[in-house]
Amino acid sequence: MKALILGLVIIAAAVCAVLPAGLNWRGDVLTFLRGALPVIAAFIGLIAAFIGIADIKDRAEAKKEAKNEKSEE
Repeated sequence: MKALILGLVIIAAAVCAVLPAGLNWRGDVLTFLRGALPVIAAFIGLIAAFIGIADIKDRAEAKKEAKNEKSEE
C-alpha cells in the first residue's frame, strides 16, 4: 500500500513539473524523450530478439522430446 501511494505521489509531482503553472519543464522533457526514444527502441528490439531466439530453441527442444517419446513407444 505504501508503494502505491508513493508511486501516485511521484506521478503527481512529475505531472506538476511538466505543467506550465508548475516548473514548466515541458521542453526539457520533450528533448529528453526525443533523445532517449531511439535508445529505448533499440533495447526493446534487442529484448524481442532474445525472446524470439529463446522461443525457437524451446520449439526445437519440444520437437526433440516429442520425437523421443514416439520412438520409445
